Amino acid sequence: MMDKDTFSDFEREAMRERAEELRKTKNTEADVLDKISEMTDNEAQIAIEIHHLVKKIAPELKPKTWYSMPAYANQNGKVVLFFQPATKFKARYSTLGFNDAATLDEGDFWPVTFAIKEITPAIRQQISLLIEKSIQK
Repeated sequence: MMDKDTFSDFEREAMRERAEELRKTKNTEADVLDKISEMTDNEAQIAIEIHHLVKKIAPELKPKTWYSMPAYANQNGKVVLFFQPATKFKARYSTLGFNDAATLDEGDFWPVTFAIKEITPAIRQQISLLIEKSIQK
């Protein structure tokens, strides 16, 4: 479990090094890790947790950057979900968003964007369920 308040210089450097390793294999995961390493500590913690959850729950989704934000696309290249850090738009909170490629449908009206200020075990569980639902056929 990562420190809730900060990433050390060592951890940031490790993310950058891993990104460089992945870039050498032309893997867009490197771009995502680069973007995460540029975020504030709190935003980076949220983004890396989401990244790990997507890799665990939906490994078929491919990491990529989308409008300079970490995103995860399906086999057709369509972005299913993305993380928008608060500082990108000088907002009060970051958001986890789902595009129309996600299958979150609930009748005629359902949420597709969620405000997120920190990761807790309960929020991690909710995000996990949303990721699972987003990839259902």
